[in-house]
Amino acid sequence: MILPAIPFPVIDPVAVAIGPFAIRWYALAYIAGILIGWKYAVWLARRQPVFFEPKLIDDFVFYATIGIVLGGRLGYVLFYNFGYYLAHPLEILMVWQGGMSFHGGFLGVVLATVLFARKVGAPMLAVGDLVAAAAPVGVFFGRVANFINGELFGRPAPDLPWAMVFPNGGPVPRHPSQLYEAALEGLVLFVVLFLLARRESIRRRPGIVIGGFFLGYGVARTICEVFREPDVQLGFILPQVTMGQILSLPMIVAGILVIVWSARRDPIVIK
Repeated sequence: MILPAIPFPVIDPVAVAIGPFAIRWYALAYIAGILIGWKYAVWLARRQPVFFEPKLIDDFVFYATIGIVLGGRLGYVLFYNFGYYLAHPLEILMVWQGGMSFHGGFLGVVLATVLFARKVGAPMLAVGDLVAAAAPVGVFFGRVANFINGELFGRPAPDLPWAMVFPNGGPVPRHPSQLYEAALEGLVLFVVLFLLARRESIRRRPGIVIGGFFLGYGVARTICEVFREPDVQLGFILPQVTMGQILSLPMIVAGILVIVWSARRDPIVIK
């Protein structure tokens, strides 16, 4: 029996339009994630132990933004649609047409963190812990924007009471997997990392929050991919295994290793 699907709440992807100038919800999601994550990271940086001047986070926002945009775009080009962009290289620059990869943006932020920490002389792992704790904020807003755009929708689920018919997903009701990802990769992961970052004993062992993010996101993404429709140009890389799951596996392994390594180190004492 096919149950009635919940109507997809069609929302104009353009939030504000003034003449030819348009601001999309997707852009606002990035801005909101960066601004809120920035303020949250500054708040965390002021808690004991203070490893560096918290106002330095203000300068890091520029590095992080570049890392997110360039890494996200290059990650999508390389991981998800390399053949197409190899034939149409100029379209790599057309980011307004969509096409961003979380794992690429993640690598971009990692590189930005390393470069920034070296430039200002701040402890690399301490900076990384702040960035990792704030990252789920951006993930949450990004997934909500995916839902508004009706993209990255879930697999067919005609017997699911909360299934939706997406504009570009055909007539079959599907999992609203973007909302699953917003909940697990965003809200749940944020709470878990907040509970870690609020403990001074954890903060005195830089790297544990980073490892928690690696592990938590990797597990959450792997679970959500079970309900998400594989990218049409890729399909399943292995039987019932998606590219998102393959890219998440190294994060899970790295997260476990970083947590174990950081937990075994002596706590840092700042006099």
